[in-house]
Amino acid sequence: MYKIKTKRIYADPADDDGIRVLVDRLWPRGIRKEDARIDHWLKELSPSTELRKWYGHDVDKWAEFKRRYFKELEKQAEPLTRLRELAAHNDVTLLYGARAEHYNNAVALLEYLENWRINEDI
Repeated sequence: MYKIKTKRIYADPADDDGIRVLVDRLWPRGIRKEDARIDHWLKELSPSTELRKWYGHDVDKWAEFKRRYFKELEKQAEPLTRLRELAAHNDVTLLYGARAEHYNNAVALLEYLENWRINEDI
């Protein structure tokens, strides 16, 4: 089984990143597209603009953010399938721009994918 991990896009790319997938709706500030080493940009897998603004990286809203975000992800079958297919054959790094290392949409998306894997095994 291949590994999926998260990484801030501002960190240097590494050989063990595998397929690099940006999962933010907006392009990260200060990053030139030609320097980003991004293989895919799946902005459909980012939270809606409304949810992103509501959350505002307020850790106290984290649990509710994830609940709402997971509900949004349930409507994204095609991009989720694309991501799952990539992860079935490669290591994948989900890239995000947020400063919060543990409370961002890429971390929540990884949790969603891990729960999906567990449920698939049942």
